[in-house]
Amino acid sequence: MTKTISKVGNSQGIIFDSALMDLARLKVGDQVTVTMHEGGSIVLTPIRPAIQAKEARTSARRLIKKNSALFKRLS
Repeated sequence: MTKTISKVGNSQGIIFDSALMDLARLKVGDQVTVTMHEGGSIVLTPIRPAIQAKEARTSARRLIKKNSALFKRLS
């Protein structure tokens, strides 16, 4: 995929279309880490916050309840 660096106000930027945003699972306002490599490669890595214990517990309970019949068959 080829992108062109454009003028954005007093800066320069690359416009990400919605297809690229969807593929990268990004949305406006998300933070990324920018890493520079030898040879000029630039890597953008999304910062994904770790799930909190309470949220993980709630999600796991909901998943187990929703799929209890399946889990019984698999055991």
